[in-house]
Amino acid sequence: MASKNNLNLGKSQVLSYKIHNWSSYSSHYVPENIQTNCPKVLSSRWSSDSNCPTQFLTLRLEPCSIVDSITFGKYERTHVCNLRMFKIYGGLCEDNMVELLSSGLKNDSQAEVFQITHKVGKSPLPCRYLKIVPLMSWGTSFNFSIWYVEIHGYDDPDVVNPCLVKYNEYREKEAIRLCLKHFRQHNYSEAFETLQKKTKICLEHPMLTELHTRLVLQGDFDVCETIMEEASKSNLFKYYISKQEYLPEWNPISMLSSVEDDKRPGMRGGHQMCIDVVTETIYLYGGWDGSQDLADFWAYKVADGKWQCLSRNTTEQGGPSARSCHKMCLDPDRRQIFILGRYLESNVRNISPLKSDFYLYDIESNTWTLICDDTGSEGGPKLIFDHQMCLDIEKSTIYVFGGRILTSTASTEERQSEASFSGLFSYHIPTNTWKKLKEDSTGTTPPNEMKSRIGHSMLFHSKNHKLYIVAGQRSKDYLSDFFTYDVVTNEIDIISDGSKKDGTQMPAAGFTQRATIDPELNELHVLSGLSKDKDKREEDVKNSFWVYYIDQNRWSCVYKNDSTSPGKSNKPTIEPCPRYAHQLVYDYVHKRHYLFGGNPGKPNSLSPKIRLDDFWSLQLCRPSNDSILRRCRYLIRKHKFHELASDNQVDALRYLQTELAETVNHKDEEETQEFQQLAASLFRNNEDIADHLLTVEKVNGHPHFTSRTQLFDDLVSFFPEDMSQPVGNLVDLIPV
Repeated sequence: MASKNNLNLGKSQVLSYKIHNWSSYSSHYVPENIQTNCPKVLSSRWSSDSNCPTQFLTLRLEPCSIVDSITFGKYERTHVCNLRMFKIYGGLCEDNMVELLSSGLKNDSQAEVFQITHKVGKSPLPCRYLKIVPLMSWGTSFNFSIWYVEIHGYDDPDVVNPCLVKYNEYREKEAIRLCLKHFRQHNYSEAFETLQKKTKICLEHPMLTELHTRLVLQGDFDVCETIMEEASKSNLFKYYISKQEYLPEWNPISMLSSVEDDKRPGMRGGHQMCIDVVTETIYLYGGWDGSQDLADFWAYKVADGKWQCLSRNTTEQGGPSARSCHKMCLDPDRRQIFILGRYLESNVRNISPLKSDFYLYDIESNTWTLICDDTGSEGGPKLIFDHQMCLDIEKSTIYVFGGRILTSTASTEERQSEASFSGLFSYHIPTNTWKKLKEDSTGTTPPNEMKSRIGHSMLFHSKNHKLYIVAGQRSKDYLSDFFTYDVVTNEIDIISDGSKKDGTQMPAAGFTQRATIDPELNELHVLSGLSKDKDKREEDVKNSFWVYYIDQNRWSCVYKNDSTSPGKSNKPTIEPCPRYAHQLVYDYVHKRHYLFGGNPGKPNSLSPKIRLDDFWSLQLCRPSNDSILRRCRYLIRKHKFHELASDNQVDALRYLQTELAETVNHKDEEETQEFQQLAASLFRNNEDIADHLLTVEKVNGHPHFTSRTQLFDDLVSFFPEDMSQPVGNLVDLIPV
């Protein structure tokens, strides 16, 4: 735990606690039962008498302590009342606690330990109370049960008291800063100066104090713009920019072709692509054109903007045969490409046994090598399709997960009534060695097991050494779960089971989603494919692009598009039509995605076998430093215009048409419309004032004090929190 390491708190111990409060309990399942660990006794638990309204248990620690971890014991078997989701709050006062943990228990018999790492400033949070709030049980609509709770931490006064002092000092400082902010906002200048002089506590960074003086007190708008320019040059808007949602910018590299062109790959789906981010080269191999499998091999040089056909038929160069639904990965250090798997129609599966060939392409020598003709006979996967494959460059190891196993139609032994799926394998390149890491888990997935599937996404994070696995399909079930596999510890972590009962927004259950990873930004990107709504019988092809922020454990939908016209949507921007069986690669160095081909999904009566051959680039954009500076200038000049309008409408109109007009972003519809309506404001006062500033009295010499204060608050929002005044307002703490 970070706090223990940083503060040398020593080894934690079991903390004593009492049951302080509870929401309810049923029969003899009293709260005190959680203080005794009896995993074989069914009645040794607390059980609520309802699952609504909010149920809780509040524990009182004796004495005040630093909590290091909390352990939940369980019954010896799975149980429907186990907590699938819960939150834990802590603090010194029962009525004022902060969230310490949001997690869930596995539905098994193993005790689980959760670390508590919440800090206030740089010091651990002292707690006298812990509140456990169940949110969901493993059984639908069942009451909540907790079998055993053990708390670890530190109760030595020599450890706790210094943290308590720091916590109280922090609260005292923040309370004073809130008062300073309130006094300044309401122009209580004498109170502000007296409190600041007495406490010697700074409200904010000197740059922002200077901004307040120049803007609110002096109305020197030109100097305010200069201050914002200095902030921009100092890169102070970086934190604000990092918190903004992405906006997609699609650019067509080549649109859907109407005639065959031998200078670029043709229409296809089920193909494979990979990218060399060092040379900015995209490789494309194979696929299905609607009538047959393909064996052509292409390279696209981003710098040149041209495709190069490396081979019309790789079989002729000793490479793989025509195929689709295979997988390909690239090793940029050794400049090698690996290809595994393919789909075979039943009429060509009449040989036994079916073999799974495994190929290597050397980029420098432009040569193919058959690594082995059957990975299944060497400890690897059998012949599979629609699996996933990714590479750990550092360890020279390829990971292969899922995919449906193809069986021979000529062998009665291989025929199965149900589809069989491949597990998780690793392949060590230097030693040419396969290893099975996980079997396919059928039925209800037991702890630390993986349910295999097809059409999923799998990505390797080079920094935390985890595989991220998203969605897929198993037989008729569309999956929307999301979990990780740690290649070092072999542990599985379920991020989401796909139920969405917790209200989490994430990509819909579907098939052939395409995902990429940015290990530097700690982000996953998912472009949806064929999706299945459980409430509808029909399958839908609706493209949506999602970003998962690993550090925040949060999904964000960047855009959605359900238009069926290639290259067009119901929006004015051009973007690719919805599709599946497409391919998406990501250059994490230059932060750009590339999309090629796929199946548009809805059959065309004139051409039912149509596939796509359009080629797109995608950049996920946030506001730039310059755009934030421009926005600040616009806000400052808009306010100056309002002040001019109250005194001299002719000067205001002239200012509107010149200096204010040059700061407007005419690509922003909302801002453009606002600018166009400003002329009408010459004849009325339409400035909106924030609720907490409505009580500010107008003071002689400061007729625009309130509106300038609001502008100041707007400008401050672009600065880092550690430079700025407190976010909250003092009046919001008053109970009503």
